[in-house]
Amino acid sequence: MTLESLSYRDAGVDIDAGDELVERIKPFARKTLREGVLGGIGGFGALFEVPKRYREPVLVSGTDGVGTKLKLAFQLRRHDTIGIDLVAMSVNDILVQGAEPLFFLDYLACGKLDVGTAARVIKGIAEGCELAGCALIGGETAEMPGMYPEGEYDLAGFAVGVVEKSAVIDGATIVPGDVLLGLPSSGAHSNGYSLLRKIVARSGADLAAPFDGERTLADAAMAPTRIYVKPLLALMQALPVKGMAHITGGGLTGNVPRILPENVRAEIAQAAWQRPKLFDWLQHEGGVSDDEMHRVFNCGIGMVVVVARENASQAVRILNDAGEPALVIGSIKARNEGEAQTTLV
Repeated sequence: MTLESLSYRDAGVDIDAGDELVERIKPFARKTLREGVLGGIGGFGALFEVPKRYREPVLVSGTDGVGTKLKLAFQLRRHDTIGIDLVAMSVNDILVQGAEPLFFLDYLACGKLDVGTAARVIKGIAEGCELAGCALIGGETAEMPGMYPEGEYDLAGFAVGVVEKSAVIDGATIVPGDVLLGLPSSGAHSNGYSLLRKIVARSGADLAAPFDGERTLADAAMAPTRIYVKPLLALMQALPVKGMAHITGGGLTGNVPRILPENVRAEIAQAAWQRPKLFDWLQHEGGVSDDEMHRVFNCGIGMVVVVARENASQAVRILNDAGEPALVIGSIKARNEGEAQTTLV
């Protein structure tokens, strides 16, 4: 008996589709090229030279995904902006330590590669890299039959940045009297989507119905995560920044304490900003408690910046001029033993 000849395609992996995707995404990657890139996409490893203007460069790395926001993207067949979310989650994280993002790599895994969908995702990743000023320098697309349901994929991102050793931001200089600035979020960003999707399902809401102005509920839920890199780099060049917290899972009450010395606490005034309608809707439809809202969602503030009181007004002006509508949302107080490190009043 002669055995039938099998190929990798017969096993569910299409090498030609992978090659086609690489060619499709090369123009997207070229648009993100910046100082330091020594090679293009397609090599076994990505080469990058640390800019020579750094005297004592410290590399800062970060990795993240977009969580179950992907499930909503599959349901709505919206693949164009999920890549921006992927970039934002990593570059915002390394930014808070004072790092300038240099380059980004992505990992896309699926059961069967749909070149069109993958290209849309990676185009969004390239757009996110442009917003962050970093190069999309490489990545991996893994086709693994049987590992993922048809039409679904998973994403991971990896960012590397650099900061002068003397300029690393770690919160150590934060003292009572310092001011907290809040930078608005675009929505839920990429956190809390397991709860968000459960609330949407239980409410029976029509995702295509008008929600706030011209946007639908789907638009509000899928708004891409804001990338704060360029405005905050401009701020750091202009005046001393004492600390920054990227408000991701854990919300304001979980993330702000990560940058505070033990002897201080942050007092945040909830009335300082108007909470976006999406969060009011989620709380009402889900019967979610205030504490849970603040632990799960950013509730309208995507980044918190700590500066000295005498620099607060100038910092707000610089951020506003850079297109970031920052505002004062609280202050740093002395902390007594046993007190919470972040309170919302």
